[in-house]
Amino acid sequence: MPPEFFLANVWLIPLFPLAGAATMLFVGRRLSNKSVSWVGVGSVGLAMVFAFAAIVQLIARSPAQRVVEIVLFDWVPAGVMHTISGRVLNFSAPWGMLLDALSAVMIGVVTGVGFVIHVYSTGYMAHEGGYYRFFGYLNLFMFSMLVLVLANNLLLLFVGWEGVGLCSYLLIGFYFLRKSASDAGKKAFVVNRIGDAGFVLGLLLLLNTIGTLRFTEIGPAIEGGGFTVGNGVMTAIALLLFVGATGKSAQIPLYVWLPDAMEGPTPVSALIHAATMVTAGVYMITRMNVVFQLAPVALGAVATIGALTAIYAASMGLVQNDIKRVLAYSTISQLGYMFLALGVGAFTAGIFHLMTHAFFKALLFLGSGSVIHALGGEQDMRKMGALWGKIPQTAWTFLIATIAISGIPPLAGFVSKDAILAASFNARPVLWGIGFVTAGLTAFYMFRLVFLTFFGESRVAHGVEHHIHESPPSMTWPLIILAILSVVGGWIGWPESLGGSDHFAKFLDPVIARHAEVIAAVPEATERNTEWALMGISVLVALVGIGLAWYFYLRKPSLPGAFAEKSEGLYRLLYNKYYVDQIYDAMFVNRTKDLGTTLGAFDLGVIDGLGVNGAGWVARASSSLSMVWDKWIIDGLVNLAARIVWFFSYPVRMIQSGRVSNYALLIVLGVLVFLGYYLRVTGVTLHNMLR
Repeated sequence: MPPEFFLANVWLIPLFPLAGAATMLFVGRRLSNKSVSWVGVGSVGLAMVFAFAAIVQLIARSPAQRVVEIVLFDWVPAGVMHTISGRVLNFSAPWGMLLDALSAVMIGVVTGVGFVIHVYSTGYMAHEGGYYRFFGYLNLFMFSMLVLVLANNLLLLFVGWEGVGLCSYLLIGFYFLRKSASDAGKKAFVVNRIGDAGFVLGLLLLLNTIGTLRFTEIGPAIEGGGFTVGNGVMTAIALLLFVGATGKSAQIPLYVWLPDAMEGPTPVSALIHAATMVTAGVYMITRMNVVFQLAPVALGAVATIGALTAIYAASMGLVQNDIKRVLAYSTISQLGYMFLALGVGAFTAGIFHLMTHAFFKALLFLGSGSVIHALGGEQDMRKMGALWGKIPQTAWTFLIATIAISGIPPLAGFVSKDAILAASFNARPVLWGIGFVTAGLTAFYMFRLVFLTFFGESRVAHGVEHHIHESPPSMTWPLIILAILSVVGGWIGWPESLGGSDHFAKFLDPVIARHAEVIAAVPEATERNTEWALMGISVLVALVGIGLAWYFYLRKPSLPGAFAEKSEGLYRLLYNKYYVDQIYDAMFVNRTKDLGTTLGAFDLGVIDGLGVNGAGWVARASSSLSMVWDKWIIDGLVNLAARIVWFFSYPVRMIQSGRVSNYALLIVLGVLVFLGYYLRVTGVTLHNMLR
C-alpha cells in the first residue's frame, strides 16, 4: 500500500454510504433484512475505517502540513466575474475534498457515532416495515453529511447542507402513514428552507465580494482585499450565513422543527440530534471563522442567540413528559452552548463540545429507544418508573450519559462545557451568567428524567409490566461503547489548569490561528485561579440541580404537582412551549389558508363563543365572495387568455390533425403551390421546365 494511501483517497469516504444508499433504494426491496443490514451497516463501517485511517495519517504530519485538498473535477466553471472590490477573477467551483484538523474531527464524529447508530438500528428496526428504505435514507444521510464536512468550498458544502435537509425530511416522516410524522417532516423541511435562504444570500454576497468560495483561498482573498474588523460587507455576509445556521442547528427563532422531529424512529433522532445535521451550523461558522472574526456585531449576535436559546430550551425541558422531547429540548439547549462559544471567539471550545455532546446525546437517545423498546412503545415518563433492575444495562449507561451532560467531572461534558463557560466569562460575563443558570436547569431536568424513568414506584401499565425486557446485544453494545466515550471522550481536551495539555485545542489551532493573526484575536485565557473558581461553581450548581430533582421526584413526589397547581400560569406557559407554535400558525400558516375557511373558524370559535348570534352570514358571504372572485376573476382571466389563443389559432389547428395521410396531402399541395408561383415569376413554362 502506498504511503498516505488513505489521505490520497479521502474522497472515497462519502462514496461508501452513497453506494449503500443506491443499493438499498434501487434493489433493497428484493434483499432480506440480513442482507440489508450487512450492506447498510457495512458501507458506513468502511467509511469509518477509511476516515480514522486518514486521520491517523494526517496526525502523523507536522501541524503546518495537516492540510490535504483533492480536486476531483471542475464542477462549476462560471468564467470571468467582477467583484465589489473591483477585481476581475476567473471563477470556478471545483468538486473537491478538504481534510484538515477541523474536517478530521467532524468525519471522526460523523462516521464513528453514525456507525454505532447504524448497528443499533439493526435491532431497533428489526420488525418494522420498510427496513431497506430506512437504511437507504440513513446511508444517504451519511453521504450528505460527509460531503458537507469534507467539501473544499462553500458551494459544495451547500450541496451537502441541502442533502441532509432532504434526508431529515425523509427520515422524520418515515412513518408517513401517521399524520403527525408527515407533518413533522414537512415542518422541518419548510423551516430549514427559511434559514437556507439566508445562507444562499450570504454565499452569493461572499462570492461577489472576494470572488472565491474555496476555503483555502477565502482567508488570503480577504487579507488581500484590505477588509478590516467591523467591515459592513463582512458583517452582512456573517449575519446571512448565521441565518442559515439558526435553521439547521435549531436556534431562536427557527428551532421549532426540532422537537417535532421526534416523530421519526429513535435512531433517526440520535443521528440528527447528536452527530450530524444539527451540528452543521456550528461546523459552518467555525469553518468560516475568518469572516465572522471580522464582524464583531455578527459574533455578538451568535453569542446572544446561543445563550438565549440555551436557557429558553432548558426551561421548556423542565416540564415535558415525553422522554424523547425532553432530550430534544436538551439538544437545542446544548447547541445554544456551542453557539455561545463561537460568539465569544472560542471556536475550538465550540467544536470540542460538539464532539463530546455527540457521545452522550447519542447515548441518551439510544438509551431512550431501549426504554421505549422495553415498554412496547411507551414514551410518557408518567407511565414508567422502577426500571433500574429490569433493564440494567440501559439504566447504567443512561445514568453515565446524564452525569456527563450535567457537567460532573471527570466525564466528557464537564471538560467541554466548562471550557465554554470560562471563555464566555472572560468575554461577556452576562452571557456566562445565562450559561451558568442553564447548567443548573440541565442537571435538574435530566435527573428528573432519570428518576421518573428508572427509580421510584412503578407506574407501568399492568399489561406491559410482565413483558419488560432488556434490549438485544445489537442495541446494548452501542450503548456501552458510547458510555465509555462519554466518560473518556473529553480527556483529550483536559485543561492545563487541571494538569492536562489540551491536545484538542492544539490540534485545531492551525485552522483558527491561520486567520486570527490578521484579524480580531480570541479573548485571552482566564486566570488559573479564576478558572478553578468557575469550575467549582459550575459543578456546585449542577449538584444543586441534581439534589433538587431527587427531592422533588423521589423524596417528595407530590411536590411537582402541588407546585404546578400553585404556578398554573407559568406551568402552562412552559408546557405549551411559550405558545410559539400557535403564534407562528397565526402569523404565517393560517394567513395562507382560504379566506372563507378562516372567517368561518373565526365565526364559530370567537363570535359564537362570545354569544353573538346570526353572525354566520359573515363567513358564508365571505366564502361566496371568495368563490365568485376565484371563478369569474382569477379563473376568468386565465380562461379568457386561453380562448383568445384558441380563436386566433383556428386555421393552424385545422391542419394539425395527427394523420399522416393528411400531412402527405398538404405536402403535395404545398409543392404544387410553390411550383406554380415559381413558373409565374420566372415565366418558364411547364413544358420547357420538364424538357
